[in-house]
Amino acid sequence: RIRANCRMYLQAFRDHFGPGSLPLYASKAASFKQMYRIMAEEGMGVDVVSSGELYTALSAGFPAERIYFHGNCKTDADLAYGVSQGIGFFVADNREELLALEKTAAEANVTQKILLRVTPGIDPHTLQAINTGRIDCQFGVPIETGQAARFVADALSRKNLIVEGFHSHIGSQIFEAEPFCDAVDILLDFAQAMRQAHGFVAETLNLGGGFGVRYLESDPVVDIPGNIRALAQHLRQGCAEKDYPVPKVLLEPGRSIVANAGLTLYRVGGIKTIEGYRSYVTVNGGMTDNPRYALYKAPYTVVPASRMNDVRDLTCTVAGRCCESGDLIQENIQLPEMQRDDLLAVLTTGAYNFTMASNYNRIGRPAVVFVKDGKARVVVKRET
Repeated sequence: RIRANCRMYLQAFRDHFGPGSLPLYASKAASFKQMYRIMAEEGMGVDVVSSGELYTALSAGFPAERIYFHGNCKTDADLAYGVSQGIGFFVADNREELLALEKTAAEANVTQKILLRVTPGIDPHTLQAINTGRIDCQFGVPIETGQAARFVADALSRKNLIVEGFHSHIGSQIFEAEPFCDAVDILLDFAQAMRQAHGFVAETLNLGGGFGVRYLESDPVVDIPGNIRALAQHLRQGCAEKDYPVPKVLLEPGRSIVANAGLTLYRVGGIKTIEGYRSYVTVNGGMTDNPRYALYKAPYTVVPASRMNDVRDLTCTVAGRCCESGDLIQENIQLPEMQRDDLLAVLTTGAYNFTMASNYNRIGRPAVVFVKDGKARVVVKRET
């Protein structure tokens, strides 16, 4: 499934975007060595947001030149590590980073390629916690206030930095192309203004990630190739109207690469009914391996993996094992009358669950197991 999702993106890019365009796997969705081996084998790029993700990618043999380093607070150590490893691009977030990166690049006697992260100030109508394109945001520099124009001028003056284009990320769980097209309109207007002001032509537009996945049966089906086709047509039309060279396009799929390839398998510990209130089914995991419900009520589909043919007539809440009243996996779902040692599967957990896992209450993280053609193998060992 992971490989098929990569190939879907790569084929859509070949069909609709120009040479040099590339999908970049967003490491934060699921970062461990085997993921980077797959991405390298499939011909993807990757983005990383920390020295830890970069180290993992490099340890797996991923080509440094296809790595893009993100983050709104890169440390001096982050910058030095990325420069020393010869990564392709830094996505510069702010002026302080420009100053520090130029100093690091000069000391290493290299000229570092960068993209400038700007915020287009649009609302893609996603959950507020994952909406990163609005003006008031800790990521990037806003276009609307005039600060992005000053950011560009500053970056172009740095002799050890090469500005190749712009980056924006408007949010996640987006099901249609329109918000990306809106972002393209704003970015092209901005790019045109920068060409007029400085003679600078952006060779690359990185439009970030954000295509959604189905967590529930009621969620819409996302036509990612169709959305990419619409986005490419909109970009070409906008460039033609402005007589602007069509740039290379980067996208950063993470969730839509790995989420629907994964599920979490729990063992039931107990069943507790509070008469007059509700029933709880407790499991041997919880917010330590899936904090997303506790953080923002993320919806999931839960199924009784070992009793799929039983009547689901118990309305219940699935609770984790942590000493927190907020340690819930999902509320008001239908399951059979569960028993200790039954198995529950929570679907579409391939993205953000492993990478957001913690050792709260000193609970060990679970194993990650890859399955193909009826054969299973451990790719991340269970913590003991």
